[in-house]
Amino acid sequence: MGALILHVWVMTALSLLLCGAAPVSEGFTVHVTPTVSAPRGHTTTLPCWLNPAQSAEALEVRWYHPSSFDSPVLLYRSNNFEDASQVESYKGRVSFGLKDAASGGLKMGDVSLKLENLTIEDTEVYTCYVSSDQGYDSASVNLIVTQTGTSPLLSPVWTEDNKVNVSCVSEGWYPQPSLRWSDSKQVLPSKNTKFSKDSSGLLSVQSWVVVSGSEQVSCSVGLSGAETKEARVRLGEPKEAGSSPAGWVAFALLLIGALVALAVLYFKKREIFSGKKSRSGKDELDGGSGHGDLEEGQKLLPRGEAMPPNLSSDHYVNVTLDKTENKYLMVKADHLVRDAPVSSFPDGEKVTCLTAIKGTPGFTSGKHYWEVSLRDDTVGTKESWWVGITSETAFSEDTKPTTANGFLFLSSSPKESKHFRFNTEPMVLLPVHSRPETIGVYLNYDDGELSFYDVGNKSLIGSLKAHFTGEVFPFFNPGKGDKAPMNVLQRDLDGQCGDIPDSQPQPNNSSQP
Repeated sequence: MGALILHVWVMTALSLLLCGAAPVSEGFTVHVTPTVSAPRGHTTTLPCWLNPAQSAEALEVRWYHPSSFDSPVLLYRSNNFEDASQVESYKGRVSFGLKDAASGGLKMGDVSLKLENLTIEDTEVYTCYVSSDQGYDSASVNLIVTQTGTSPLLSPVWTEDNKVNVSCVSEGWYPQPSLRWSDSKQVLPSKNTKFSKDSSGLLSVQSWVVVSGSEQVSCSVGLSGAETKEARVRLGEPKEAGSSPAGWVAFALLLIGALVALAVLYFKKREIFSGKKSRSGKDELDGGSGHGDLEEGQKLLPRGEAMPPNLSSDHYVNVTLDKTENKYLMVKADHLVRDAPVSSFPDGEKVTCLTAIKGTPGFTSGKHYWEVSLRDDTVGTKESWWVGITSETAFSEDTKPTTANGFLFLSSSPKESKHFRFNTEPMVLLPVHSRPETIGVYLNYDDGELSFYDVGNKSLIGSLKAHFTGEVFPFFNPGKGDKAPMNVLQRDLDGQCGDIPDSQPQPNNSSQP
């Protein structure tokens, strides 16, 4: 009898011990989607649900990171949310979500976590824990917050053995992206691929490859399973086989200016001027406005060459500034312009179209050349300016001066003293060795060429290829806070610059030609 009682007691104790070690509910199991990926700044849902479906309204639902059970991301119990122990960074950003459109929500056992305004720091493992009086179950979701970076910027440099060292840089990625080089035939091995992280946790990647000068080279950067951004450049042959090493370096630096052809370099081609598709499949704009696009595989314009001697004599046009009421500009004699000396601008210190102005005439064909003086004897050489063309006939502080909106220009900023830039995407930087006192602008409408020259040095700053339809106009912006005016130079019948008054321009709304 004693042995029987002892046997019953042992079996009872063992049963209790096993129940305590594995208190998983016999009434449900927790299921999740193991991995979720979502862009930074967006809202996402981490799916978690009970099987079989049953109400979770009276259950405890806890979302937490591993090893942080007592500091939950979200805690729901006794039909209420509790935030006393909630992680501070999640307050106001989390709630229950729906795993799909057909979900019945909490009443049907959907305990998915909705997380708003994602940050890079939200990349974590999240445990979905559900408990009842009978037991509990849990499962984990891996959340990956992503950030797509900038389009790659390519910079080619000629070497002494007629090769080209092409570097590729792209910024603002998360998690770590992959980078791939290729030419028209094969994938190329990359060298010295390096990653760096900024203060916000975003990653930059830089790599380089050496190729022959006649090849087309492509650099693509992207995240696994996501769209890739690509830059592509077709390299020409060097100008002279007998050039010195110094000549190659100079040629390479100048070549960078032609990289605006990279506007088609990434996965989806971008147009210079956006428009609608015609029945023929070509892009057109309403109202006959100009537009252009860069053809895929466009060859870079030749660099390192001097300014053609006949531009001024054969193609010069006297461009005048539009008559427009803009209290933030000072204009004199239809060719001198600078920003007005106001206490502040409504859109801040950043240079925008608030201080931009269009020139006339407009062009629909032919070759045209004009010059802009940036030198003032009193205050020195102007450092803040935009010079180029536009298809827009009117713009304001809210106008975005992008290629898609009909703008193509070269710009300078005193905050970026080491380079100029084109307003293209991907961004193109041009090295600055000395600031030009006069910029020459050459538009070959029919051949789709827009070039910028340093008139003093008679050298090419940068060129780009585009296809234009409709009317395009000269475009100027004197910047903000730069006392030196822009002077659109006028020439007399003999092709000489006319005399320009030394006085500063007056406010546009009160001056007369």
